[in-house]
Amino acid sequence: MSDRHLKYMDGVNKYISGADEEIVRKIVNYCGIALQSKDASLVSCSDDKELDRVANGFCTKKLELSEGDANAAIAATCEAMKGDRQKSRVTFYYLVAEKSGTLSKLS
Repeated sequence: MSDRHLKYMDGVNKYISGADEEIVRKIVNYCGIALQSKDASLVSCSDDKELDRVANGFCTKKLELSEGDANAAIAATCEAMKGDRQKSRVTFYYLVAEKSGTLSKLS
C-alpha cells in the first residue's frame, strides 16, 4: 500500500489534531492523478467555478451532501483556511467532510 498520503498529514493535522490517517489516504486516492499537478492539487476559494466543482463533485458524489450543506461546509472551510495562500486539496476535502459531519462516509 502506498504511503503517498503521509505528505498530506501535516497539513490536515494543522487544522484537525489527530486526523484519521486512513481517511487522508482515501482522499488522496479519490483525488488521484489531480494531485500530480500543482494547480489541480490546490483549491482556490476566490474561484467560484472551482468551488462549484468541489460542491458538485466531492461534496455531492462522495459525501452525498445537498447543495446547501455543501456550500455551507465549503464556506466554513474557506474561512478556516483563509490564512493559507495555497490550500491543499486533500486538507480542504478533509475539512469539508469534518465540517459537514460526514467524515464517516470516507472511512
